[in-house]
Formats: sequence, C-alpha cells, structure tokens
Amino acid sequence: MAVAVLTTADAAAKAALSRRHAATWFAARAAGEALPIGRATPPPQPARPESPALLPPRDVPRRRLGSPQGRIALLHAVAHIELNAVDLHWDIIARFTDQPMPPGFYDDWVKAAEDEAKHFTLISACLHGLGSHYGALPAHQGMWRAAEDTAHDLSARLAVVPMVLEARGLDVTPGMIDLFRSAGEAQSVAALEVIYAEEVAHVAYGSKWFNWLCGRAGSDPRDEFHRLVRQYFHSTLKPPFNEAKRAVFPPRQVDRQFLADHSANMCGKSRVPVMNVAKLQWLQY
Repeated sequence: MAVAVLTTADAAAKAALSRRHAATWFAARAAGEALPIGRATPPPQPARPESPALLPPRDVPRRRLGSPQGRIALLHAVAHIELNAVDLHWDIIARFTDQPMPPGFYDDWVKAAEDEAKHFTLISACLHGLGSHYGALPAHQGMWRAAEDTAHDLSARLAVVPMVLEARGLDVTPGMIDLFRSAGEAQSVAALEVIYAEEVAHVAYGSKWFNWLCGRAGSDPRDEFHRLVRQYFHSTLKPPFNEAKRAVFPPRQVDRQFLADHSANMCGKSRVPVMNVAKLQWLQY
C-alpha cells in the first residue's frame, strides 16, 4: 500500500490511491482482520508529476497575498504541502517497519495519510475554482528534505514532521482563513477550516508515538525532543503560537522559549521556508 502511493507520480492519482488504500485498511480492521505490515523499500524520494517545477526554497517567487494572484499562490503552496504530507505519512509507515510498533501506530498514520489526500483534493478544487491548478506555479522541496534528514530515525521523524512542521500549521492556518474570508472566497475558507480541524489529530499522533518511543527507550521526552530538533530542524519558528491547539503536547515538552532560542540560533542558516504569521507570506530565514 505505502510504496504504491509513494511511487505514483500523478498528484490526483496519488491522492485517490491514498484514500482507497486507507479505506481498505480500515475496512479490514473493522472486520477484525489482521492485515500484514510486510516489508518494502520506500523510494528515497516519492514520485512526482512533471509540474510543478521544484526550485530551491529561496528561489520560489514571492507574491503579494492581497491580490487574487497572491491568494492563488498561497493555495498552491498549501496544495503542495498537503501532497507532501500524503507521502510523508505513507513513508513513515513503510520506512520504519524494522521497528516493532503496535497496530495503533499504523492506524494513526493511515488515517493521517487519508486526511492529507482529502485536503489536497479540497485545495485542488479551490484552485480550479479560481482558474488555476496544482502545478501551475513552482514549488520547493523543503518539506521532503525533513524526511530525508530523518530517514534513519523514527523518533527524529516524529519530532520534526508532526511535532514541528505540522504543528506550525496550527499556528498559521487561522490567519489564512481570515485572509480568504476577507476576500469573500467561501470555498477556500471551508477547505481550510476542514484542514485546521483535522491537523490537530496529526500533531497529536506525532506526540503520542514520540512519547511512546521515549518510554520504551527510557529517555526523557522533553530532553529528547530538544536534542532532535536542534540536530534535524533547519529552520526557524517565531511566535505567536496557537496555545489552544498546541495543548495536545504534554506540558513543557514543546517549550516556547526553546523554540525561540532555536530560531535565534538558526537565523541566517535556514534551508526550509516557514510561514510568518503576521505577514502571512512565505519567508526564508
């Protein structure tokens, strides 16, 4: 299942296959069947369509978000993130089968992959409604670089992808919703509200399984999270943070002062773009 999604290049077909495999998985689980986890070698990088062109993060053009073209660019960036997330979640299923994990681990990440495929489909429909499509604008490989950096370490993958990158989505999505609501783009507002509601669970999955692994290894979750973020997260995170939605983390584990200090240390070194909440535009640090 996982490798089949990862090796599907067409974006719409990838999303459809993700949802189809998730339905098969959960139907079997509901029937009490034990689907074999199996072993397969995921590709170093997932298959991708010919477009969008993938540029270094600093070369992706900036657009003023107050314009229709700027809002299309923002939706295109969200679609690219969601498609990457489909691959990231199937990759975590396929890449770490050498480590024994409970069935619930696979339930959670299959569900997350199903959600991300739905999110990509929703945002693609928004782009079509505005006369555009996924692939019409360039994008970057920043998110997948996080997967490459953590391909050897499940704890690192959980710390960086769901607990940092996806948690950042909880910080910035309310501002995006306000932007599209002000522009009167109801379809985009509705799609982003679905994404905002469902991404909380993905962050919670990351925190749950990260803490489970720490418990198995006898390591302190807070210290281990800080160590792994320092080693593998190559960008900055600046406030404000969405304290209400970030409550899925145990108290003090994702320390705001730690994130601020890490951001200060990374200024000028960053390889991966993050969203500036105040300006609502993609920036490089």
